[in-house]
Amino acid sequence: MATGPARRIRGIENVVATLVPPLRALGVEVVLATVGASTLPADGRVTVFEDGQFAALQRPYNQVSGVAQAHLHGVVRALRSGLDVDLVHDHVEAAGLATVAALGLPALHTLHWDLGKHPELYGTFDGGGRVWVNGVSAAQLARAPQALRDHAIGHVHLATPLADGADRRPLPAKGDHVVILGRITPGKGQDLGARLAHEYGFDLVLAGPVGPHHSASSLVLDSDNPDVRFFRSSVAPYVDGVRVRWLGTVAPPFRDELVGTARAMLAPLRWEEPGGTFVVESLALGTPVVALARGCLPELVEHGRTGLLTSAEEELPDLLHAADKIDPRECAKEAAARFTPSVMATHYLSLYKRVLNSPPPASPRLDSKGQPLGA
Repeated sequence: MATGPARRIRGIENVVATLVPPLRALGVEVVLATVGASTLPADGRVTVFEDGQFAALQRPYNQVSGVAQAHLHGVVRALRSGLDVDLVHDHVEAAGLATVAALGLPALHTLHWDLGKHPELYGTFDGGGRVWVNGVSAAQLARAPQALRDHAIGHVHLATPLADGADRRPLPAKGDHVVILGRITPGKGQDLGARLAHEYGFDLVLAGPVGPHHSASSLVLDSDNPDVRFFRSSVAPYVDGVRVRWLGTVAPPFRDELVGTARAMLAPLRWEEPGGTFVVESLALGTPVVALARGCLPELVEHGRTGLLTSAEEELPDLLHAADKIDPRECAKEAAARFTPSVMATHYLSLYKRVLNSPPPASPRLDSKGQPLGA
């Protein structure tokens, strides 16, 4: 059971939408906790909201703190009403982990974010022998507090449907542009990429939302949203529509054409990237990745074969120039071997079996007053 896709599908919802079909193909019955607008086939549904709530979640926390809890409460009500499941697979940040721990059912909680967050929860977590966690990269789990690592049963790299048959599709001719794909935020380093584009003379396309805004026509530059402030102060001064362009959110098939014809996918990261969806999508489209070697990037990119990695920002322009020597067919071949939805589903099925085969916690021996013996 997991969070499902809304009409405008986003990161974690996209992961769930990628995972569910191959799980069902493997014989797993999936009850999906999602929104009413979801069209993803499943064996059952639990729904609280008719449509996605991402836009609402951009408001201050004290105004929207009940949204995720309402979704999870709907799951709890369904389970208490007799919904029969063997295992709960949760993807909801922080609140989801606390909720599944309280259920007392076998559960796997997938961690998609920076595990330096939520130290109050992660540093003291106790799954009671029922709740286990997995990461989306080894590098991500390495940053977790010890209490959370004690509950980790491995990591599963992200996948993309674009990887299915990637090694058999004809690849488009490369253009002159470089692309940075993803939400515009300080950790992704779009400001660094834009500055380098002007300094070293390469064409850069930025594709991704700014906070809740998906296009220039909807962008309100005086917004107090932190990503809008970052864009206004550090990225927009370089966006001239010629050397550096911002396209907003792009969807297939235009996204695939944009990435597939790019000379390289640039990732001038300023944080420890946990999962790297943009990496697996780029490789599946035959485009090498040029990046700072942070977070999961060394796990996903083979330096010299599917991309070029460095620890020094000043080396990125030279690596972009050398990216033309990377064979796009090798990128697609790697994606087809490692990052297909079926590969991800097979790994998750293995984790499900580990959770279900974990011995239940021993019941404490109580004295005549109901207190644990030896307390």
